[in-house]
Amino acid sequence: MKYAVSMEIALPRGRVVPLLADPAHRPSWLRGLVSHEPVHGVDGQVGTESRVVFQSGKQAVECTETITRREPADLRDVPSGTVIHFEREIVADGMWNAAREHLREVSPERTLWVSENEYRFSGLMRLAAPLMRGAFIKQSRGHMEDFKAYAEHGTDVREGKG
Repeated sequence: MKYAVSMEIALPRGRVVPLLADPAHRPSWLRGLVSHEPVHGVDGQVGTESRVVFQSGKQAVECTETITRREPADLRDVPSGTVIHFEREIVADGMWNAAREHLREVSPERTLWVSENEYRFSGLMRLAAPLMRGAFIKQSRGHMEDFKAYAEHGTDVREGKG
């Protein structure tokens, strides 16, 4: 299953990227995040493998995230017009996901975030996944909306309902 979602954020790319890249901000916008701990490597750097735990309702879901691309590697003073790439693979029981994030300037005060996702499933998930396509897209869009609200207005998902 493949899909892409995109969203404009009303902030310069130079303010968006540090918020997205800094692990200290993740709990504020990544709804359901319980922990994100590097097992090998340095958080956010190519090759880093992390143990990630999400809470979804009463169920905890554990997965392994591996950073596969970060360009440019140094996110300070990135020239205008350069597209920033964050890519990762996420593996959990019955699921593999490649997430390819692209951030580009729409204008000096607006950033476009495009998230391309590819999923592969095994076991029972292979049967259920086609029926859940809309839920996967909704979850991806929800994470992006939560990030947008955090970046633009300081809205922390831990302080609200839902």
